[in-house]
Amino acid sequence: MRSDNPGFVPDSPFSKQLPEEWLNFFKTFPKLELHCHLLGTTSKETFEELVAESGADVSQEEINNFYTRGDKPVGVLRIFRCLESKVLSKPSFLTRITLKHIQRVASQGVKYIEFYWNWTGLKHFMSYDEARQAINEGIRQGMQRYGVTARSIPSIDREDTPEAAVELVEEMTKHPDDYTIGLGIDYRETNHEPENFWKAFKMAKEAGFKITIHAGEFGEHWRNVETAMKLLGADRIDHGYTIIDNPELIKEAKASDMHFAVVPTNSYYLRTLSDEEWAIKHPVRKMVELGLKVFPNSDDPTMHHISISESWLLMHNWLDFTLPQLRKMLENSIEAAWVTDEQKAIWKKEWLKEFDRLSVDLPPVN
Repeated sequence: MRSDNPGFVPDSPFSKQLPEEWLNFFKTFPKLELHCHLLGTTSKETFEELVAESGADVSQEEINNFYTRGDKPVGVLRIFRCLESKVLSKPSFLTRITLKHIQRVASQGVKYIEFYWNWTGLKHFMSYDEARQAINEGIRQGMQRYGVTARSIPSIDREDTPEAAVELVEEMTKHPDDYTIGLGIDYRETNHEPENFWKAFKMAKEAGFKITIHAGEFGEHWRNVETAMKLLGADRIDHGYTIIDNPELIKEAKASDMHFAVVPTNSYYLRTLSDEEWAIKHPVRKMVELGLKVFPNSDDPTMHHISISESWLLMHNWLDFTLPQLRKMLENSIEAAWVTDEQKAIWKKEWLKEFDRLSVDLPPVN
């Protein structure tokens, strides 16, 4: 695994030496980011600032370790827990993190982004309403300053209780706003099956919120994807890789027009596949081959050492997807966004045209 590769991924047999025009293309074409955890956008510099300002008992050595990706990445959940339990003591910290990432993605061609965030781990510091308003303030400033539209998706902490999930949805329903558009679920999937939280998802659906569910992320059984789709009414699936083990479920996903927000730098496959296997056996390749609607995302960009534009670059120059396939993924991401059909039609017309304009002038690559 090479530290000069995006996301510390292994070298790939599919990689080519791309000229600067290609690298600029991936930074420039209009794109969306629909699978991005707000805390996972916290830069090391910002983390250090927040520790100093909060007086949190976190050493520099701990911070350095948090941002060391390594050959066998262990994931980022421990970093989130540190932020929630010790560091994020003021709502204004959430505003800062939100605004900084919107500024960051504005230079990468992002026009629209949806953030996941967890209140359950923060409620010892602040109310849901305080956290919500702080994030929304970052969203408003980001639109004014950088022209990026952002939306918020509060998410269930699946390592906590179903009752805590219900409490979250009750708060979402009590404090509606135009920026909060759906309910997600994250943290460790292993031994925390999505059906445990059926009541919270049902309440959110009845209140008019969209549903997205992390499933099949850590190599967990495809039944978690099936549960998300068929029992909990997911409008979108995050990760979903193990669906490739169930041909019938693949047929159902295609019939229902399900979209999958995938992450090429997923930590599980970087740990469990060898360097020689990674690019060849990454399940995203099989998902596309089987006709599923996928599109790349950065997940936890500063902690995966990746940007959203580099996530698209990985899809092409490490996982071997062609420009026509990437164009289809861009279309998939527009379809998967939680905006009106009228807005999707405008984006498809404008952004796909811009993708075509920029790609047609790319020089040939041997």
